[in-house]
Amino acid sequence: MTTNHVIAEGTPVRFMQQTALRAEAAIEPDAVATAPPTKETQIIAIYGKGGIGKSFTLANLSYMMAQQGKKVLLIGCDPKSDTTSLLFGGRACPTIIETSSKKKLAGEAVAIGDVCFKRDGVYAMELGGPEVGRGCGGRGIIHGFELLEKLGFHEWGFDYVLLDFLGDVVCGGFGLPIARDMCQKVIVVASNDLQSLYVANNVCSAVEYFRKLGGNVGVAGMVINRDDGTGEAASFAEKVGIPVLSTIPANDDIRRKSASYEIIGVPGGAWGPMFAELAENVGTSLPVRPKPMTQDQLLGLFAADTVGRNVVLEPATQFDMCGKREVVKETLEVVYDEA
Repeated sequence: MTTNHVIAEGTPVRFMQQTALRAEAAIEPDAVATAPPTKETQIIAIYGKGGIGKSFTLANLSYMMAQQGKKVLLIGCDPKSDTTSLLFGGRACPTIIETSSKKKLAGEAVAIGDVCFKRDGVYAMELGGPEVGRGCGGRGIIHGFELLEKLGFHEWGFDYVLLDFLGDVVCGGFGLPIARDMCQKVIVVASNDLQSLYVANNVCSAVEYFRKLGGNVGVAGMVINRDDGTGEAASFAEKVGIPVLSTIPANDDIRRKSASYEIIGVPGGAWGPMFAELAENVGTSLPVRPKPMTQDQLLGLFAADTVGRNVVLEPATQFDMCGKREVVKETLEVVYDEA
């Protein structure tokens, strides 16, 4: 239904704006779709500390999934824009933010082929981020997803959409999948070190916080990368109540091949069965509500001499700060006795 209005010359601008808004509000919305979905897409956000091996894990995981006949989209949501580098043999992928800026200056629209590329059945793209000191990385992620929605993100027919997110900060755009229920489940990548487990615990805390606010996202499990056998990551997963989906060993062959941008998650390869099992576990794992640990509980996973639990916190004094004794001045506040 459309409504036509005749605006007389000299009509106030405010009235014209109100009239246009009323006309827009009078348009009947499209009917809600009632047909069954043609494809069940799993949207999975993978979080982890920077440098812990998310991109390595996701590149090999997505490649294995594609070899198993799944249609996979890998989206890098890290400002470093390195999620797809291993997949494309070290070649940089044009980012959505950079491409969008160039197209806008040229007065052109962004097309799928400008930002999405494929290799052996894996579709991949990078959101990108601003240059150092020239913008907010989280805001760049939000802008990138706004553009993806314009390109039809919610209509794409994939079996899996894997989102690679930096987990060091779970705020703004970096917390988008959790805060806005953009994904069904979260997977964390960590190792047997305090910092990566701190990040994993932070992600679990964010998931639990939004679950209490009515959110539906859960944690489906953990991938332990560069496992040295000390067991802290596995102990963490057990205590927060999430399964271990895969354990990738600290192996020199894996390190060398990853450094030379070589995919190892291929059927028939030495490491193929490991990533085939990971692909199966990622697809079938169910999202659960984690039980985040306190800082002291997290420190308790490690030996006292490693994390400094034997150190006693000694309060500083005014003399320490200023080199002089604190002068106590009586307050001039009038205090009334209770009646």
